[in-house]
Amino acid sequence: MSNLKTIFGILLILSTIAILYALIFTIPVWLVYLIAIICIPLWILSLGFVTMAKPRKGDEEERVKEPFTGY
Repeated sequence: MSNLKTIFGILLILSTIAILYALIFTIPVWLVYLIAIICIPLWILSLGFVTMAKPRKGDEEERVKEPFTGY
């Protein structure tokens, strides 16, 4: 679980940087479309995973054994 949280945190940061790069700098249109098609869904997926990976105080012990129970 910790490895996945780290990986998705890194992907969240990289996709945020790519999206901001496409917004700030003038780049070819095809590259903007590529960033939009790949990075925006990846950003949403990563943000969802990182926020869902934080256990509530009552569920911490159960989440270690079965991290996705109750979704």
